[in-house]
Amino acid sequence: MADFSFKVSPNILLGSYASSRIGQTVASYGSKFMLVLDPILRENGTAQKITKALDDKKIEYFIFDELLKGGDSEILERALKLGREAHIHGVITLGGGKPLSVGRAICSLFNEEHDLYDFLDGQLPKSTPLPFIAIPTTIRDAFIFTDTIPLVDARSSTLKLLKAQSAIAKLVLFDPTLTATLTENQTDSMALETLCLATESYLSQRENFFSNMITEKSVELLTYALDGSQTLTITTPKEELLSQGGCMASLASATSSIGIASLLSMCINARYHISRSLVTTILFPYMLEECAKFKADKIATLAKKMGIAQAEQNDEEAAHAFAENIRQRIAKANLPARLKDLSISLEQLALAAEDAGSLEIVNSLPRSMNSDDLFGLIKTAY
Repeated sequence: MADFSFKVSPNILLGSYASSRIGQTVASYGSKFMLVLDPILRENGTAQKITKALDDKKIEYFIFDELLKGGDSEILERALKLGREAHIHGVITLGGGKPLSVGRAICSLFNEEHDLYDFLDGQLPKSTPLPFIAIPTTIRDAFIFTDTIPLVDARSSTLKLLKAQSAIAKLVLFDPTLTATLTENQTDSMALETLCLATESYLSQRENFFSNMITEKSVELLTYALDGSQTLTITTPKEELLSQGGCMASLASATSSIGIASLLSMCINARYHISRSLVTTILFPYMLEECAKFKADKIATLAKKMGIAQAEQNDEEAAHAFAENIRQRIAKANLPARLKDLSISLEQLALAAEDAGSLEIVNSLPRSMNSDDLFGLIKTAY
């Protein structure tokens, strides 16, 4: 077994209304911040919870919400220019995957002198990063606890993985109340995506005793959130269980790796702006069937922990039951079941498969795969 190395970097704060304490927490990192947020959060009032907490502590900040105007690299260029002109001390981000990635990249590259695209093309940042405080409004982020930042290169509409300095994130704050604005459909899709992320960590070539332990607990919490507890001993609200399970799935992914479905969904989203959650959810059962050919025992372990399969079932039967259970959940939630339902062609998806095959993450997939293998899975799910 390869040596296990795990660095604990950010503080993690998880709890209902934890966001109300953000003012007192960020004060130790400076007094002037850029607040990066999804513009929809200003419209639905979620952002006001954060701005009030900052105002109460007299924290100076300005809002950057230009996240819909161009690719990530174009957005990042504008944000870096504004942040440097304002001489900010750090970045606070409120939102999902895109604002979290942009916010962390601002901190990573703030003190660099080279062109942004040099770093997207592989150059490593060497300067001291700014402090980064993350407040996810979705329950998972596969990269928040890593030194890798996924960004869309506006020149090609392809996914790039920016290598950042370690320990950029100083605080990751999970507040279950911030997911209250999500629709039931969005919540169902996000929960299944998170379950897929945890499962991928369990099946990765980079899995280890630590990631496996966290994955198993994450799956347990997500199962309680999705199905409820069979006893009265679990009384934790669904949104808290989802946040707890999502936090642990993110930690598991950081100590292991994302897998086939998550990798493809990110590349498809980069090119065609189709929801990552929907694509991941569609690919989830097909990913399970592919991995069952050589890791049926591990899939069976999770299936039995979730109560999907019975103890007496063999590994192949349990793995099949897991895949069928996910399909049933997709149907019950009235989510798309096939990639063709997303109004995208196989020719377009072939380009995304090529993008995925060129990223180093393919070396961490459950088995050796190239672009053709990934496209083969896409065709099965189409």
